[in-house]
Amino acid sequence: MEQFVRFVAHGIEQFFQYTAFANLTIGHLVMITVGLIFIYLAITKEYEPLLLVPIGFGILVGNIPFLETAKLQIGIYEPGSVLNYLYFGVIKGIYPPLIFLGIGAMTDFSTLLSNPKLMLLGAAAQVGIFGAYMIALWIGFLPEQAAAIGIIGGADGPTAIFLASKLAPDLLGAIAISAYSYMALVPVIQPPIMKLLTNDKERRIRMKPPRSVSKTEKILFPVVGLLLTAFITPSALPLLGMLFFGNLLKESGVTKRLADTAKGSLIDIVTILIGLTVGASTQATTFLTPKSIGIFALGAASFVIATAGGVIFVKVMNLFLPEGNKINPLIGNAGVSAVPDSARVSQTIGLKYDPTNHLLMHAMAPNVAGVIGSAVAAGILLSFFMG
Repeated sequence: MEQFVRFVAHGIEQFFQYTAFANLTIGHLVMITVGLIFIYLAITKEYEPLLLVPIGFGILVGNIPFLETAKLQIGIYEPGSVLNYLYFGVIKGIYPPLIFLGIGAMTDFSTLLSNPKLMLLGAAAQVGIFGAYMIALWIGFLPEQAAAIGIIGGADGPTAIFLASKLAPDLLGAIAISAYSYMALVPVIQPPIMKLLTNDKERRIRMKPPRSVSKTEKILFPVVGLLLTAFITPSALPLLGMLFFGNLLKESGVTKRLADTAKGSLIDIVTILIGLTVGASTQATTFLTPKSIGIFALGAASFVIATAGGVIFVKVMNLFLPEGNKINPLIGNAGVSAVPDSARVSQTIGLKYDPTNHLLMHAMAPNVAGVIGSAVAAGILLSFFMG
């Protein structure tokens, strides 16, 4: 009887060692709280729910504590685990080009083609990338790490993942979470900066309606765009190639089924996988470090610099533009590539000062230019540090 009792007690003790309760740390509780906050913001505030729900739930999945010495093959960093296989698409940069394919298939570049000078705003907003890069270098990050951190300023999660997987795989989780977090918080972060840098008169500037763009122009754009950008930065070909390919599927008019798949089921599947695995990569035992917190702070700085850079650049452009052709600086924020949320912010803020002044179509031009700009910037950084 005594032997049986000892056997049962030993079994219960061994079972308890395998439970999450026995392996729980303060770090796990912190990250679980973060995951719950993400889910709360997505559902109640509707901040990018298609991103924050998968990421938030992924954070919960990744922070269920387990006995790491038992080789259970359940953690995202354990070779052979299901999560590890799914995470392969992140660490090898497979998912980002597929996301870009879907973005290309759902993007209308008409507003950009009708007013090409607005492309400069997409380029100006990339100043956040290089600003954060210099700050990261200054506080002690390695050049490759600083470059990967800086790309957060482009407000482009797939591009951030793509670059980090090549230059700083050890910081991939922190960079991805920061990039997607700030993409979701666009409606919170950008308005105060836009209001601070503009006056009442500037916010009421009316822009000329965009001209009508022909079908021929729309078809030629992805072909010409690919050749121009990829010849400048071949390193960004996986992103730019898929972006322009997706857009050609949309605009050609003869591949509707392929375009619908790219912008529908394909991008939805990849978004689920990338969100869940990026969230799960925040496993407290490997993620919760001073470096991760520093990256999150640098990401905020990068995003603020990018937003301010776009708005200020418009104000400078207006000094040289004749009356009647001036640009409303409220669309300068849209140069970051958080499509279409930053363009919606331009529209929302503009309507507060003039309910009849609709800026959405104008803001979409720098917004889609920002997608191209962030990919080009990533290619430049990649060729510089891996050349």
